[in-house]
Amino acid sequence: MRKLALIFSILGASILGAQTSQDSITFNPQKQLNAAQRILSGNYGEAVTVGAYGELTYNQPEGDNGELDVQRLVLLFGYKFNDKTQFVTEVEFEHVEEVFIEQAFVNYNVAPNVSLRGGLMLVPMGIINEFHEPTTFNGVERPNVDNAIVPTTWREIGVGVTGRFNEISLGYQAYIFNGFQSVNGTKRLGGSSGLRNGRQKGIKSTINSPNFSTKLDYYGISGLRLGLSGYFGRTQAEDDVDMLEGADVGISMIGLDARYAYKRFTARGQFIHASLSDTEDYNNLYYDLVANPNQGLGSALQGWYVETAYNLLPQNKAQRLFAFARYEQYDTHASTDGALLQNDAYNRNDFTTGLSYHIAPGVVLKGDYQFRDNAQSGSDVANRLNFGIGVWF
Repeated sequence: MRKLALIFSILGASILGAQTSQDSITFNPQKQLNAAQRILSGNYGEAVTVGAYGELTYNQPEGDNGELDVQRLVLLFGYKFNDKTQFVTEVEFEHVEEVFIEQAFVNYNVAPNVSLRGGLMLVPMGIINEFHEPTTFNGVERPNVDNAIVPTTWREIGVGVTGRFNEISLGYQAYIFNGFQSVNGTKRLGGSSGLRNGRQKGIKSTINSPNFSTKLDYYGISGLRLGLSGYFGRTQAEDDVDMLEGADVGISMIGLDARYAYKRFTARGQFIHASLSDTEDYNNLYYDLVANPNQGLGSALQGWYVETAYNLLPQNKAQRLFAFARYEQYDTHASTDGALLQNDAYNRNDFTTGLSYHIAPGVVLKGDYQFRDNAQSGSDVANRLNFGIGVWF
């Protein structure tokens, strides 16, 4: 109860500060761009564009050794063939030892507000999966809802269309993607990590059942952006088990998100629910539920968070110092089927509060403290102190 009281007191103080501030808006979620959008928008003015973003982090759990990590360095490249055709790619180095292609797609402008795309692209679900550059979010680490429920960074190979209807202030995206892999090498879908192990990331991706992804963004109210996301389909089964019962599962994922800015106050929130079908057969095929009755894949995954932030510096300053607080709750065993028992250790909540100091456009210093817990009786989840440096250009 004391934790909830603290959360609501911070929310109230932030809202009061926003209402009494006389400064102008510095952040507009309606105009916020991610890395690919910046390249496609033509802000750089050259045929060839180069950029990068990266994060260096320090995580210190209570009662354990801390960890320093160059968590990621992403190199951005774009090429403008002509006024209609562009190519965008992101090459990611994770933890100084792994290399991935995060995006690689061709964008063709059919009309001023209609573009066709094909290649390796981000799945438009929630906020962070598309806007994950370190200067675009508060906190050293991304929200855990966007790790456990939305498996950020979630990208797959596909084709689609994107654009906007400016007369009704509505942006849209619609894609056909390959889906999660039912078993990815030795990795399976399960309660500990939800769908995360099934990401194919464009690495010799298997497809036997195309998946549909869509998102609508409404920006008709000043300072506010609302999103509605959907993802529907089935996981991709391995060739040698294609006809076995339980080789794949159905996925229906819905997401709601909101971002708001008023003067020095900003807020955002997100709700994600994924309903999975045929999980009983999947667990019977891939898990020993007799020995481990609560270790399989849940039939529903759900998570949400709410965050507020307030710029402590005068609005006419080039620098910004945001004090923020975020509460999130996420459960990869929101419901289970068959012999699988719900595991309360997978019903988790985090409260994160800290500072984001933007010393220059594209450079942020971050520090926060996380109070972490789960619903399992007698469980002890270590709280954590985090510091980080983020850049984006």
